[in-house]
Amino acid sequence: MTDVAARLLPVSAAHARHLYREMLRIRRFEEKCVELYQSERIRGFLHLYIGEEAVAVGALQAAGPDDTVLATYREHGQALARGVPMDRVMAEMLGKAEGCSRGRGGSMHLFDATRGFYGGNAIVGGHLPLATGMALAEKLRGTGRVAFCFFGEGAAAEGSFHESLNLASLWKLPVLFCCENNLYAMGTALAISEAETDFVAHARSYRVDAEAVDGMDVLAVEAATRRAAAAARTGAGPQLLEFRTYRFRAHSMFDAQLYRDKAEVERWMQRDPLRVFPAAARAEGLLSEADLAAVQAEVDAEVDAAVAYAEAGTLEPAEDLARDVLTRTEPTPRAPARTGAPVKTTFREAIRAAIRQALTEDPRVFLMGEDVAHYGGCYAVTKGLLQEFGPERVRDTPLCENAFVGAAIGAALGGMRPIVEVMTVNFSMLAMDQIVNNAATLRHMSGGQLSVPVVIRMATGAGRQLAAQHSHSLEGWYAHVPGLRVVAPGTLEDARGMLLTALQDPDPVLIFEHVQLYNLEGELPADAGPVDIDHAAVRRAGRDVTLITYGGSLPKALEAAAVLATEGIEAEVVDLRVLRPLDMETIRASVTRTRRAVVIEEAWRSGGFAAEVAARIGEALFWELDAPVGRVCAVEVPVPYPKHLERAALPQVEDIVRAARGAVRPGEVSRG
Repeated sequence: MTDVAARLLPVSAAHARHLYREMLRIRRFEEKCVELYQSERIRGFLHLYIGEEAVAVGALQAAGPDDTVLATYREHGQALARGVPMDRVMAEMLGKAEGCSRGRGGSMHLFDATRGFYGGNAIVGGHLPLATGMALAEKLRGTGRVAFCFFGEGAAAEGSFHESLNLASLWKLPVLFCCENNLYAMGTALAISEAETDFVAHARSYRVDAEAVDGMDVLAVEAATRRAAAAARTGAGPQLLEFRTYRFRAHSMFDAQLYRDKAEVERWMQRDPLRVFPAAARAEGLLSEADLAAVQAEVDAEVDAAVAYAEAGTLEPAEDLARDVLTRTEPTPRAPARTGAPVKTTFREAIRAAIRQALTEDPRVFLMGEDVAHYGGCYAVTKGLLQEFGPERVRDTPLCENAFVGAAIGAALGGMRPIVEVMTVNFSMLAMDQIVNNAATLRHMSGGQLSVPVVIRMATGAGRQLAAQHSHSLEGWYAHVPGLRVVAPGTLEDARGMLLTALQDPDPVLIFEHVQLYNLEGELPADAGPVDIDHAAVRRAGRDVTLITYGGSLPKALEAAAVLATEGIEAEVVDLRVLRPLDMETIRASVTRTRRAVVIEEAWRSGGFAAEVAARIGEALFWELDAPVGRVCAVEVPVPYPKHLERAALPQVEDIVRAARGAVRPGEVSRG
């Protein structure tokens, strides 16, 4: 008796039929996709799941209706096994509006939020931090639900694999990591890419319970996954299952398969779950030839119907192209004036007060990041919050920006309202994959099904003699990306209010806090609350030239305006406040009045955000201008350590004054 037949003994005929039918549905769907690809009705990348059906079908028998499932780009099997209707999956493959992602995602990005299927992810390993965060959301709410995360063995070479396992183990999160080890990451054999090819050993090194399973045996997969899921549900922490399986077809339809021996493929095909399982079920009397034929007929009819549905579908009109980039498309009203008694405070304390208020008022809010709890934050913004709210709500993380920012995004997908602090903007580059490829895209790519209400705070800017690697101003990079809101407070009221508003926003908001502002002192109304995060603000009225800036450069622009006033030049100062979406109406109104503009930012001139603002002014107001738009930016060198060189590299008040004079009195040359 085979191992499969031995395990069949306690299995009912109905369950055996169900397992066979689900595996066959995936196989026939995939085979039909090959035909459609060859006839150019499916385009882009097509990664087939043929040979691995036992993993998706067996593993998802253990998933409850409220559990969440995330997968990699080879996710057709998981989507179908999870219950996403085949006709909607097929329509997605053809890019139709009736698809499960409204045609926005295609083969690699299937989503169905109603069934807890949070998509395929084309970035290798990019979804492991998301699964960790979704498990964190479930743990914080005490739901007993599990996040199932499917990925290939190639992802184990990515830092996100190791960072996610460590974070999940550290916090004992209910996440089930399902490694589909098919021996090849694209065309690179496992033995070539990994020094340690035993993924159970990898997992156990992080104190994650792990087990290797025959991924060609659907019953072995089901049994192991039920054990692991039960352990995760009952507080045992993360689990990892290494399913040893094999893809019979190429990595993708572009792949000529020159890297593996045909005899090797043939050996694995002898263990095809669509051959071995039905043969064993038939031998044990659970399924008859008539049963198998009936299932095949049902599945063939379903596939034919799915193709007909997809081909009869419609294409989303081009007029809807920008739909679901952001949830909220209309600007919020401008914030009302505050009337409470003024209270002395600092920029740092204003941010802390906002975090404290949010943690007090909304149980979904939690804070995490490097040194935010016990240390109190690198810039002391979060000092004392751990003592007030405890380690569940104020969480220190390891030094793993990719994982903890991704986990915050996952927790936001799971219904929480995380505030994540990235210690300095330079470190955000380690999390750019999560911010740009996940936070910014998931709503649009899922056809509007998903929202990512995460708030990411980061310190930015120079002026503290921290040298080149801690003195960047990178907010313009993020302002380039659709799907993000990018704000930069320059006043005490904005320091407090922008955070409070951001926590109410259904989309990801990045807040850039300039390091030179943390000690800024002043008075703030006692009833200071949320402010709008859509509009610029005129901080000083003027008639001769508009100075346009934001964040840490705002005090310099205001000081420059005061100097200019002594020379008879009345400068208007516009605080952009919001870099994306940019409030062109306020800029247009000001420059129309003054007919001259100078844009100031601390970033480098080439490709900077100031260039974007200047270009838009030129496009919209060329005939209104009496002088070219000026720019005052950092000198294009890595920011040096010595104070006199640092000062020379950064925009200063005298540089702004010189540029404004040049705009008002032609002949004077601006710096930049």
